[in-house]
Amino acid sequence: MKNITVVTPCYNEEDNVEEVYRQAKAVFAGISDVQYEHLFIDNCSTDRTVELLRGIAAADPAVKVILNARNFGHIRSPYYGLLEARGDAVILLVADLQDPPELMVEFVRQWQQGHKLVVAVKPSADESGAMFAIRRLYYRMVTRIADVKLIQNFTGFGLYDRAVLEQLRRIDDPYPYLRGLVSEVGYEAVQIPYNQPRRKRGITKNNFYTLYDIAMLGITSHSRIPLRIATMVGFALSGLSLLVSLVYLVLKLFFWAQFSAGTAPILIGMFFFASVQLFFIGLLGEYVGSILTHVMKRPLVVERERINWE
Repeated sequence: MKNITVVTPCYNEEDNVEEVYRQAKAVFAGISDVQYEHLFIDNCSTDRTVELLRGIAAADPAVKVILNARNFGHIRSPYYGLLEARGDAVILLVADLQDPPELMVEFVRQWQQGHKLVVAVKPSADESGAMFAIRRLYYRMVTRIADVKLIQNFTGFGLYDRAVLEQLRRIDDPYPYLRGLVSEVGYEAVQIPYNQPRRKRGITKNNFYTLYDIAMLGITSHSRIPLRIATMVGFALSGLSLLVSLVYLVLKLFFWAQFSAGTAPILIGMFFFASVQLFFIGLLGEYVGSILTHVMKRPLVVERERINWE
């Protein structure tokens, strides 16, 4: 009998941890030919999440808990949980119940048929139309510029065979973009579409910064096209500047008394070129920051405590 580990990262999810545990346990109660355990990795919650996890683990030996020493962020903690899971396959299931636990039945079925990577994709979601349109536009853009073929509308919810996780472990990325790394390793993914519901309990921990962080990580980790665009734009703007200067010179020579350049074009041009330079300097800074993160090689997570581990 093979083992499957469900990994649930959580941070201040006191309203959801018990319910996600109950739903996951109910799903695997209906799957008779696999052995299941549930690993919660807590990112230093400040509410009652840890207290509730201790109670769940005390009542069920199949529940394992990792408590982080501090909040290591929304990128590193879930990834560390995947690498620490001991099952023959691992399912990443977030605590907010926006990823339906019942899909795990189909994940396991596809895995038992020999597929090593089964992912859920969300072509639709019960969120504002503007936000969903922005997300969809981002996924399409990143897919177009990436060096590998990325999975659109994939958030990490899926099943990963032990062979996939071993490849991810060899990559040894200190700040991993999981959605892209699963494409890097090359295993063909079975995609299962679903509609993502709204969060029913608690509040989302994602804000503008975390969404921006994920977006830039996806770009800098899997594409050099933005840097090449910056080079090409620089050449194009320098050519445009030369052309405009020649036009102004000719007009001034032929219409010396009538033609007056004024200061407005100069100011507009200065502000325009300064803004373009700042944009691409910021983009270059994102790549430099990514390099710095990899060079420093800090640990993904430092643990404070493990519960229910032998």
